Amino acid sequence: MHDGDRQGYEVSYNVDGEVQVTPADAAATQETALEGGCTAGKTTMLEAARSAGKSDILDQYARDYPQGPHDKPQSMCPAFGSLRVGLRMKRTATILSGSACCVYGLTFVSHFYGARRSVGYVPFNSETLVTGKLFEDIREAVHKIADPAKLDAIIVTNLCVPTASGVPLRLLPPQIDGVRIVGIDVPGFGIPTHAEAKDVLAGAMLNYARKEIEDGPVPMPVSGKSDRPTVTLLGEMFPADPMVIGQMLAPLGLAVGPVVPAREWRELYAALDCGAVAAIHPFYTASVREFQAAGRPVIGSAPVGHDGTAAWLAAIGEAFNLPSDIVAAAQNQFLPMIKAALAAKPIRGTITLSGYEGSELLVARLLIESGADVPYVGTACPKTPWSADDAAWLEARGVKVKYRASLEDDCAAMEAIRPDLAIGTTPVVQKGKELGIPSLYFTNLISARPLLGVAGAGSLAQVVNAAIGNKDRMNSMRDFFEGVGHGETAGVWEKSPNLHPLFRATNLKKIERAAKAAKASEMI
Repeated sequence: MHDGDRQGYEVSYNVDGEVQVTPADAAATQETALEGGCTAGKTTMLEAARSAGKSDILDQYARDYPQGPHDKPQSMCPAFGSLRVGLRMKRTATILSGSACCVYGLTFVSHFYGARRSVGYVPFNSETLVTGKLFEDIREAVHKIADPAKLDAIIVTNLCVPTASGVPLRLLPPQIDGVRIVGIDVPGFGIPTHAEAKDVLAGAMLNYARKEIEDGPVPMPVSGKSDRPTVTLLGEMFPADPMVIGQMLAPLGLAVGPVVPAREWRELYAALDCGAVAAIHPFYTASVREFQAAGRPVIGSAPVGHDGTAAWLAAIGEAFNLPSDIVAAAQNQFLPMIKAALAAKPIRGTITLSGYEGSELLVARLLIESGADVPYVGTACPKTPWSADDAAWLEARGVKVKYRASLEDDCAAMEAIRPDLAIGTTPVVQKGKELGIPSLYFTNLISARPLLGVAGAGSLAQVVNAAIGNKDRMNSMRDFFEGVGHGETAGVWEKSPNLHPLFRATNLKKIERAAKAAKASEMI
């Protein structure tokens, strides 16, 4: 029996019903992708992936995650996002298919961030990649570990090279002995940020769970089923925030549902069985698509600060068709407490804000309502309908909102404004401290705090005011280290460092010629 050419791979089945996969064409392009790996360049990797049959998924990624003025992530490998989501789920195994150096880096950073389980890896070489043996090795691996006593699901992730080579994870069995098999492609040349890679996996699992529900009854979530309509929360957040939202929903006769990305498979069923979805983080495009396919309305923004909470509760009331007096009663219960908490812990100073978590606009709203001047907000995430209200609120107060902001955008804003405090990613913080500007890392020091409702109001004041108060200390440190060198001349030298301006100029010309050649090839 022969199944023909499926998107760049020749697929057939032997007498035992086993899939046999060999590349149908583009072997040379695939080999180029393998040899170059991540250094082959975006254009080469994209061409290889399309020639190997990955056009559909790349086109979908381009629609879901539109890129900005810069065409590559300026943070860690995007696959870390999806890897982290899988590693945080109970009874879930993860297998990576990619270059050994990439897998090493991803597993290192995942354990650095607290993962306490092994990450599976299917190695390959040029022969197994080009002949299709890699796919068979992956298939063998999932069969080997698919133990229903231990696992609900196995997540298989193609990194850059297997994606560019067209390794067809879609041909893996959907389940083995009741263990679900979820295959995803997360290439650095197709997914702009690691935050959006979380959505790739969350969306794929929601799609699988939604089809399970459509096929018939599914198991009850371990936590049981709420006796009230629920609101599913979309986006990773501080653990206290869902509880705060639950308190605000209770007077409306509603309950908080699961948080997506979920922590176990059955939570996906409960997430889909909701009355509405709150897109707290607005970039989960694939996940939103699955909720909308299930007929669930999606609400943007979040109950952040006074104005944000008032608007969000009104939107919830509209989504559930609640009487206006019930919504007004809930607003009257919580809004005065939020206003009082904001007034009790004011923030005074000018702050620039940037990050890649997706909650940057929410944090900016909270800072402004606390009294801070925030002239610039940059986010690495794209503009979506679910952040439109936040952007409009900020822009009405004179804030410059930059979607798909690059590192250069964030640093340029900080250097031009010279704020009392810069909140941003690691390189922005580094640059700020070099300039003597107090700086805080967004991910560890800002987003790792409650932001929503009464608990969020005033939660940033202590750390922000303490950092702003360090201005004199930062100036002293800058003066102390003045003259020790910068960049390649940093450090302590017995003699003056040997600089090679001619070599630098020659190398720069090579880089410029390569860039012009790449641009010319894209125009052909």
